Amino acid sequence: MLVDRPVLKVGVLGAGTVGSQVVRLLLERAEDFAARSGARLHVTGVAVRDLEAPRDPAVPRELLTTDSTAVATGNDLVIELIGGIEPARTLILAAFRAGASVITGNKALIAAHGPELYAAAAQAQVDFYYEAAVAGAIPVVYALRESMAGDRVTSVLGVVNGTTNFILDEMSTKGLSFDAALATAQQLGYAEADPTADVEGLDAAAKCAIIASLAFHTRVGLDDVAVEGITDVTADDIREAHASGCEIKLLAIAQRRDDELAQGVSVRVHPALVPKDHPLASVRGAFNAVLVEAEAAGRLMFYGQGAGGAPTASAVLSDVVAAAAHRVNGGQAPRESSYAALPVLGLQDALTRYQVQLRVVDAPGALAAVAQVFASNQVSIDSVRQSSYVGGQDAVVTIVTHVAPVRALDAAVRDLEQEERVESVVSVRRVEGL
Repeated sequence: MLVDRPVLKVGVLGAGTVGSQVVRLLLERAEDFAARSGARLHVTGVAVRDLEAPRDPAVPRELLTTDSTAVATGNDLVIELIGGIEPARTLILAAFRAGASVITGNKALIAAHGPELYAAAAQAQVDFYYEAAVAGAIPVVYALRESMAGDRVTSVLGVVNGTTNFILDEMSTKGLSFDAALATAQQLGYAEADPTADVEGLDAAAKCAIIASLAFHTRVGLDDVAVEGITDVTADDIREAHASGCEIKLLAIAQRRDDELAQGVSVRVHPALVPKDHPLASVRGAFNAVLVEAEAAGRLMFYGQGAGGAPTASAVLSDVVAAAAHRVNGGQAPRESSYAALPVLGLQDALTRYQVQLRVVDAPGALAAVAQVFASNQVSIDSVRQSSYVGGQDAVVTIVTHVAPVRALDAAVRDLEQEERVESVVSVRRVEGL
């Protein structure tokens, strides 16, 4: 019974969409959480900036306080859902010093200050959990940090931002322009009034840094991630992707290279063509999906809701149960694993494919000249498609390469721009998943 269990005090920092759901579930399902964790979880306070601001009635007003320091330092478990760097970083460090275990969904903070937080938790001998920081309800962090600990991960490919996936899906299925699709996302609450972090790829980049750190046992920060957003994706790009049998997705990509040319970790976020028969091509709306490839396990797919109050609260509460169980029964969350210390490679060392659309002179030898440009840069061609004629003199040709380093692919594109039988390089898109 509940009265027979120890009581753990729980403080919540932030009462936004996710925080409100966390508090609601902790109160409504108190008996379930007590049975699962072995302790009664008593919410003592919920820190907010403004006591009078409108908020979800699921959060009892008597729990609200503006004293965030007291919430951070006066509890056994602290749930940080403020977001951003400060004051979240200062409050989490204060919680560690006070002996509290911390659960957070703050991907920006972990990507920027992860090593400092891991070290502080280790010094205090408390838990630090952050499942909700990557892909909402999808248990990617647990899978990489614990389930895959006995394997060697070679790559992680993911759709990890629901806002951009919704926008691209609207463009793909309804033929909308980027601006129209973004406006729809904002009307439905999928995109913020200022969507910069999403559409410029910054949110996905923070998640990519966390994924790479876990997958490759190497410290990877936000500054290590090459980032390109989706603001330049046009309706023409979508139509050309469909003509090639592909969808365009904003992908977070973490790869391990261990070949004769490079050894290390490559991390990047950018829109890419994904073949329609690839698992990630069918990820619709605001859903997320992560594809992990490992030497022993092979390919593993994680799919589900990557955002929203209830799905993200599910991830937070799974960490709460684990941290509470450790308080009662002993044990600790896994510490930072950075033993591999692999070098982080620049974008030029990443391996990918390009789809290059060219406008070429419709004359004998033109395609041979184009093929020679690729060959001279050590890039092989997978397919060639002539899609249309322009003005009766030029042909539009679409070429998909085999996998090659970005430096070789970029060199080939530069040489194509100088080739006299190439009128123009119409577009260059990366291709993943072939």
